[in-house]
Amino acid sequence: MRRREFIALVGGAATAWPLSARAQQHAMQVVGFLDSRSAEAMSTRLQAFRQGLKDNGYVEGENVAIVYRFAEDQNDRLPQLVGDLVRRRVAVIAAGGGPPAAFAAKAATTTIPTVFLVADDPVRLGLVTSLARPSANLTGINIFNSELVAKRLELLRELVPQTARIAVLVNPADVANTEITVTDAEAAARRIGLQINVLNASTGREIASAFENMAREGYGALFVGASPYFASRRVQLVQLAAFSHLPATYSIREYVDVGGLMSYGTNISNAYWQLGVYAGRILKGAKPEDLPVVQSSKFELVINVETARMLGVAVPPSLLATADEVIE
Repeated sequence: MRRREFIALVGGAATAWPLSARAQQHAMQVVGFLDSRSAEAMSTRLQAFRQGLKDNGYVEGENVAIVYRFAEDQNDRLPQLVGDLVRRRVAVIAAGGGPPAAFAAKAATTTIPTVFLVADDPVRLGLVTSLARPSANLTGINIFNSELVAKRLELLRELVPQTARIAVLVNPADVANTEITVTDAEAAARRIGLQINVLNASTGREIASAFENMAREGYGALFVGASPYFASRRVQLVQLAAFSHLPATYSIREYVDVGGLMSYGTNISNAYWQLGVYAGRILKGAKPEDLPVVQSSKFELVINVETARMLGVAVPPSLLATADEVIE
């Protein structure tokens, strides 16, 4: 081969490779990930989401791109963030972080398939008209955590049977979860003979103020409502509960992992894995209306006995026997 021909061949290959790479990149499908919290607060859940995609044959950076949009606990930013995903014409939107993100996505598009993750019945919320046959472009996962209020109160009563007055902490900015929590807590408390008082907090300062109120009023235990914002502030909540010497129950095990006393609820990592699975199935061509809303069927009771000892709480053997995990 002549030198001039060789140079021309190499030059042609060098030109063709970037064009081919750009074409492959252009053809790569794009998932929009929307959540009300921060990326730092979502690290474990994002791993589970990516694993769900991978289990359907999609690996980030290889054959799928993920555009992340986090509201940093400022729900008023969600419409703008999801609007950006719509303008980018992503193939599917995965909306975590509860009803605020789900409703923002629903309002932004009636065409882009959307998979939501909420803690309450999505039919009751008005996201879909049917669990078996979701309407329009939405389907998702219901983790039930806001619907387990009565069970969590009963478990708390079993843990600290001498306690008659319990504080219920809710986030008023999370309207749907708060309404359900308060209604169910009041009904359950009347049934099992507990006195409850509802406290509101939607900022770190308000959380601290709520604990000051609990100390003044002398509550014997704390029920923390299910809220994505509370989950992002779990270290603060757990530390204040320890400082206040207050037995507390939470909706997810992530609180117990950082020193919380007890949790009962859905395995959240599994829920985000399912979010990724559904996003992957839609990328393969499935329609949201053909994907029934997934309802969590396994709930886990996790107890931190080291925290119990620190608080002077004697965990009943019956509760330890039924726990899915006991952290020593």
